Amino acid sequence: MKADIHPDYREVVFQDVTSDFRFLTRSTLAATAKETVKWEDGNEYPLVKIEVSSATHPFYTGQNKIMDTSGRVDKFRKRYAK
Repeated sequence: MKADIHPDYREVVFQDVTSDFRFLTRSTLAATAKETVKWEDGNEYPLVKIEVSSATHPFYTGQNKIMDTSGRVDKFRKRYAK
């Protein structure tokens, strides 16, 4: 690999703004973070705010719904009901 062309890869705290859920991980977005936050271990990390995380995404929370307006699911079940 070439030297000095890759962004810094370091620890960052991501915060879901809708549920206030936070998690610590490693990312290259640390350079773009404008805020910092003190984490549970006492260290201060860059804070990146996101709008959707596993705490609020309908797939992970179990609140997703299948919208079938044209009857595609029923057509599929009839076709393969053998």
